Order: sequence, then C-alpha cells, then structure tokens
Amino acid sequence: MLGGVVINIERFIQERKAMGFSQIELAEGICTQATLSRFENNGQVPNLKLLIKLCNRLNLPLGELFPKVGVRHTDTIEKMNRAEFFLITSEYEQAAELLEAITMNDIESPLLAMRYHYLKGYIMIFQRASVIDTLFMFDQILLADQTSESEIFYLLAYTGIGMIYSREDDQEKAEFYFHKVLEKIYNYPTKVMEDTWRVLNIVFQSSVFYSNIHEIEISNALARYAISICSDNHVTYYVARAAIQLAKNAILQKQPKNVVLELIYDARAYSKLNRNQIALKELAILEKEVMNK
Repeated sequence: MLGGVVINIERFIQERKAMGFSQIELAEGICTQATLSRFENNGQVPNLKLLIKLCNRLNLPLGELFPKVGVRHTDTIEKMNRAEFFLITSEYEQAAELLEAITMNDIESPLLAMRYHYLKGYIMIFQRASVIDTLFMFDQILLADQTSESEIFYLLAYTGIGMIYSREDDQEKAEFYFHKVLEKIYNYPTKVMEDTWRVLNIVFQSSVFYSNIHEIEISNALARYAISICSDNHVTYYVARAAIQLAKNAILQKQPKNVVLELIYDARAYSKLNRNQIALKELAILEKEVMNK
C-alpha cells in the first residue's frame, strides 16, 4: 500500500516479465534488488519517487497500478490482460478459464468487445473448436466499425481466419488473409506493450503459415523479424517460439545436423530464460528426431 491505497503489484510483475527484465536489471541504478523483491513479494512499496522511476523504465503508466475511479470494467480488463499473457505463453487452458468468467454483459466498450472476440477466437483455434463457431468470433470484429485504435484487431482477425483455413488445408484462401495482414503489419505503430504482443502474434503465426506451405525464405524472414521486435522492445516471450520456428525450417531445408542443433540449443536457452516448459518439451522432441537421423 502507498498512503493507504492498494497497488496492483501483479500488474507490475506481469509488465516486468513481459519486458524481459530480471529484478536485478530493472532495479539497476534506481534501487537495490532487495527493495524491488520486497515490493513484489511482500507488498512493501518503495517511496513514490522510486516507484515512478521503475514504472518509467517499464513504460508502464503509474496510474495502471492504482484502482481506477469510476471504471466499471476493471476486473474484466484484468482478466483479459491475464488471458492475453497466457495466450503468449501457450497456456491455453488457463486463458480459456479466464475468458469463460467474462460475459458480454460485462463489456460495454466496442474496443474491449473486439479484444474479447480476438482472444476467444485464438483460444478456440488452439483448442480446435468448430470452424463455424471460431469464424463467428472473428466476424464480430470485422463487422464492427473500424477506427485507428481497432485496426490491430482487424489484422488479428484476418490472421485468425488465415490460421483456420490453413488448418482446414485450404492454403489458397489462407494465403489471401495472411497477405492482407503482411501488407500492413511491417512498421505497425505500437503505442502500448499489448500492441507489441499482438504484432508479434501476427508475425509469428505468419511465419508458421509460410513454413507450412514451404515458403521457407519468407518464414525465416518473418521469424527473424519477430526476434528483432523482441530485441527492440525488450520482450522475450516470443523469442523462443520464433527460434523454434527457425529450427523447424532448417529441418525442412535439410540443413546440416550441426546447424539445426545450434538453432535448437539457442531456442532452448531462450525457453529456459522464460521458463517455457511447453517449448522445452517441443525442443526435446525435435532434438531427439535430429539426433536419430
């Protein structure tokens, strides 16, 4: 607490991890790591001056850590924040549980409704829900009025539809939607960290698609672009997934074993950094397949 006001420490920790900072890295030049640890683990808030400096390093508005007066959807927004983070880390069941706790009666903002439908649609894809039901989620976005703020959700919807057609092995229709996305996604202006997550989502899924249709050169370029976005924005969660895609592409290209293994080892290092157990299991399988060839 600060002056009797409850602070959303979970939001602070979520942003620190999303930006790829360790406690030591974030605290450097501002406070001791012990001070930051007491804040995150025990709720002992540093003085406001230090807190502002820490938030500035994270590009996190200080106001996001405090209760919002007059905002009715704080709980709903927080659930969506957590669901979107679980989507990034491939923890789809946890994301689905959070979204199940939200009803449309909880949502009045058109932009928030688009966010809900995008998250719901992607989770349905990964949980292999019916094509018709999943397309309906993305239609809710595409049939809404478009604004500059909502453009990213349109691009996410197009990507989602492309993923669905690709899953149904209709690659011609899938490429139509991915092409629409790639025309606009390069240099898309990101104003908040969530925008960076969404751009990475689009770029990564596009890389996966072009690998699936054996356009490896395009897939590699997109995977490397995803890694550069992560580097430029200090976001580490997609680095491992992009690195895994590069390893898979190297296997498809029948590159030498040592080249493939080096890519796998790079991806493993990123996965360990993020404690991504799903990625580590996938890499163990890949390494075994390569070693047995």
